[in-house]
Amino acid sequence: MPITPDLLPERAVIKSRLRRRGIYLLPNLFTTAALFAGFYAIVQAMKGNFEYSAIAVFIAMVLDGLDGRVARLTGTQSEFGAEYDSMSDMVSFGVAPALIVYEWSLKEMEQWGWIIAFIYCACAALRLARFNTNIEVIDKRFFQGLPSPAAAALIAGLVWVMLNFEIQGSEIKWLASIVTLFAALTMVSNIPYYSGKEINLRRRVPFFTVLLLVLFFFVLIPSHPPVVLFILFAAYAFSGYIIKLWRFGRSKKNPDEPNR
Repeated sequence: MPITPDLLPERAVIKSRLRRRGIYLLPNLFTTAALFAGFYAIVQAMKGNFEYSAIAVFIAMVLDGLDGRVARLTGTQSEFGAEYDSMSDMVSFGVAPALIVYEWSLKEMEQWGWIIAFIYCACAALRLARFNTNIEVIDKRFFQGLPSPAAAALIAGLVWVMLNFEIQGSEIKWLASIVTLFAALTMVSNIPYYSGKEINLRRRVPFFTVLLLVLFFFVLIPSHPPVVLFILFAAYAFSGYIIKLWRFGRSKKNPDEPNR
């Protein structure tokens, strides 16, 4: 059919709609890489390679942090990307840690072991669902409940550090169950956790701050990664309770101030 001037605007609208239906490549590549790391962690846990599984969870966490920042820096944020990221998080930080800790330690507890692993998996799903629905109404400076990547890092860190000290999961199954339940229930709690979203990478910072970051990332972590990372995420997991207690104490001194 010949193209007439009347059809040109209509074709332009159709092409515009097709472009809008497309997806942004760069941030979704990072999300796919994070999803692959989570899937790889599951595969290695099924093979009994728990150290590889734990490391893969940490890699997924790094990639998950990068995809959102890349999307914001390049102006490629989209609703599809947000939903895809949530699906990836469920695999990498919900299913993978639950399966890793179950195969490594909790299966020694038989029925209670898989129940505890499922509780963690369910809490991760609930945490992600609540985050997606409350994203527009909560204080962006703080997360509501322990973020699922931090909860996964706490469990993966426990597995990794115990393997590093040649401690078998069967020997500390009760400790593993307590840490798993703590991470699970804290995810769905109202405990506030600092989000770090106020950090501006383009802003000038004191030289001493740069020096501390260099020492942390290039000296402290490489010196003993399992111990340092586990201590770091354990401290973050307890930091929310400290913030909650501090707010509670402040509200007692100032009754008119809301305890948020």
